[in-house]
Order: sequence, then structure tokens, then C-alpha cells
Amino acid sequence: MGHKAPKKVNKKHSNGVKAQNGQIVCIREYEPADKPVVQQIFSEGLMEMVPDTAFGGLRHHPESLLLYAAMTGLCFAVTMCWWVIGLLPAIVVCARYFCSRHVILGYLKQAVSTDMGDIEGFYMKSPGSCLWVAVLDDKVVGVVAAVNQQDLGGAVELQRMSVDRRYRQWGIGFALGQKVLEFAATHGYSSVVLGTTAYAPAAHQLYQRLGFHCVGATNGYVTPGAKQSILERIFYRVRHHHYRLSVHNSKIISNGQR
Repeated sequence: MGHKAPKKVNKKHSNGVKAQNGQIVCIREYEPADKPVVQQIFSEGLMEMVPDTAFGGLRHHPESLLLYAAMTGLCFAVTMCWWVIGLLPAIVVCARYFCSRHVILGYLKQAVSTDMGDIEGFYMKSPGSCLWVAVLDDKVVGVVAAVNQQDLGGAVELQRMSVDRRYRQWGIGFALGQKVLEFAATHGYSSVVLGTTAYAPAAHQLYQRLGFHCVGATNGYVTPGAKQSILERIFYRVRHHHYRLSVHNSKIISNGQR
């Protein structure tokens, strides 16, 4: 499979990359003192998925639009009231937002009770896994993790990538992603995989810039923490995109240079 035994990570190793505004961003491994801000960046980034899922994703699911149109027609046939036709779209939008928020809060709760609650044990002490932070002016502004996936044939998974929204478009996300690729190459992984339910074009453009290729998508993906109630089935529906990058065919960038 081309997969070597994971090496012990040097906890003091770090490197700097130049952000798009000219400042130097240090990508280093997680330290226990980083936990509060890492959890905050992760949770804030995750909650940004609520409007993205509720509103941005609607146009990608024609089956949901057809369902809502059928519901509208049925309500009009039963009530024969035009004001119902005008009110129903607002109800649908509110229901989608409520369900998206409920599911994502459940996912956040599950993450904090597992890996994001024990970052040191889950990432830093697990063979073949690691978590890094991006530091700008002594402030943690981004996070990303790599997790060994034994069942994926010598692959490592990029997880938990999030950048403080005040520092977006600075190249920090690219630098964090590149750190995972360097880690994969150093530790003998054959490929890097990731999954995302994001609809925002910026997220997909970042993965493509890093060299990832979308290899499939799962409609009706069941988000961890979702209860799959009737309301969630009707008003919460996401597409899970699967990305893969072959390490051997990728040009790894070190310290911002090819």
C-alpha cells in the first residue's frame, strides 16, 4: 500500500509561511495552551455552516424544491387561501434554518465530547495523526488535523480545517492544507482524503488549489449527531463531497516554495 509505520512527531517543529498580506504565519503543532482558542475557531467555523446549509445548499437539491412546491400546492388546495402561498416560503426558510442549526449543534456537541475535547490524546498521542495551528502575531488564527485511516489503504484524512474569519483570504488555509500534505509525504502515506458538506465555492476552490480532486458525492448524507427526525428529513439535506489527492503525483510545497 506504500504505507510506512508512522514516525514519532517532533513537537517543537514549526515553520513560517508568508501570508498574502506579507506577514509571516507560523504553522506549528498544537500545544495544550491552545485548546480554548482552537475550540473557539472550530466551533465558530462550524456554525457558519448553518446558513450555508440552510440557504446556500437549497439550489443544489431540486428534490427538496419539488417537495416544497408540492407542499405549497397541497396547502393551497386544502385552504384555498392565497396568503398561505405567500407565507409558506417564509415558513420553509425558517424551518430549514432551525433544522440546520439543530443538526450542526448536535455535531458540534459530539465533536467536543470526542476528539475536540481531548485533542492531546486523540491527535497528538495517536500514531500517524497530528493537529497544527496557524499563528500570526502570537495569536492562533487557524487549525487543521491529519488522522491516520487504516481502512483506506494507506491514506491520511484531512480534518477540522478552520480559519478565523477575520483572517480569511490571507493564504492561511492553503498553508494549513499544505502542512497536511507534507505530513503525508514524510510519513509514507499514499494519499490524502477529505470530506466536506460545504456548498461555499471558496472551500472547494481551496481543496482544488491544494491538488485535491473530487471523486464522488453522497446525497442525503447523515451528519454525525443528527437524529433523523421527520423535520430533519424534510428540511435538512446535504451533499457530502469526497476529495482525494495522490501524494506521489503531487508537488508538495515546503515553506511556500515549490
